[in-house]
This record gives sequence, structure tokens and C-alpha cells, in this order.
Amino acid sequence: MADHAMATCLWFASGAEEAVKFYCDLFPGSAVTRTDRAPGDYPGGKAGDVLTMNFTLLGQPFMAMNGRPEGDFSDAVSFQVFTETQAETDRLWDALVADGGAEMACSWCRDRFGIRWQIVPRVLMDALGHEDAGVRGRVFGAMMGMVKIDHAGIEAAINGAAQSKA
Repeated sequence: MADHAMATCLWFASGAEEAVKFYCDLFPGSAVTRTDRAPGDYPGGKAGDVLTMNFTLLGQPFMAMNGRPEGDFSDAVSFQVFTETQAETDRLWDALVADGGAEMACSWCRDRFGIRWQIVPRVLMDALGHEDAGVRGRVFGAMMGMVKIDHAGIEAAINGAAQSKA
């Protein structure tokens, strides 16, 4: 049986090259691995335009393609990026919502290219899986009141269980 591989294709109306360069600059260890340009003019474009770009983002293979005349990306698909510190959460969040991006809710945001992201602190994910239902409930409640996740707020919700048991 042949080895199988999978990559995600992001189909942009235009601007795939700008988006890919932005993502590769933003996320460490990411890189463009191939760029294919149109060999001749075509409807909506000319020879030399970027058609597709293959890239690796946080260890995952992607392809970006130009030429999607209608439709946008939607909330149905988002990319989760897990963070360790508030500084890392802030850096990624601020870059993604800048220049026409938008904050959404509960760790979700949209970048200027229309891609949906979840910038998720590991402390949040660990707490949502906590064995104590009281901790899970407090953390869930705290998260529901946040847009960008506040590490200190999540930690305070976690620590509420330790304080009430003391």
C-alpha cells in the first residue's frame, strides 16, 4: 500500500502570496517550499502571476491558490494554535487581527485574508479537561466572557477550586 499524505488547500480570490508570506513570518519554523507561476495569460490573470504556493506552517503542509472568484472563508473551518504564555498569545492575536482582521469570541479571530484562527493557551485546554467538574465549570464560564484568552483569568478560575477546598 502506498504512503498517504494530506495537505490543506486555501483558495484565495487573490493575495495568496501576501497571505503565505505573512503566515510564514508570523509562525516560527514555517517556510514556503514551492511557488508556481502562470506560464501564460489566463482569464483574470497574466503570465508570471502566482498560481499556487506550497508552504509548511507549524509543521503542517499547506497549499495556497489564487483565483477563487466568489465566496469567502467561513467559521466552518479554523486553525487552532496552542500557546504557552500570555506574551505569545498577545503576539499572535495582535498580528492576526491587525490591518482589517477582527476579534470574534472565546479565542477566535479572523485575519485580514478571511482565515479563522483560534489562539488557544494550553492552560485553557488543560483546565477544560480537568478531573474536577467545578474547575471545568469555572474555567468555561471565565472563557465565555473573554474574546482573547487571558491566561491570568483562566488561572484564577482554576485556583478557585484550591481556595474553596482550603
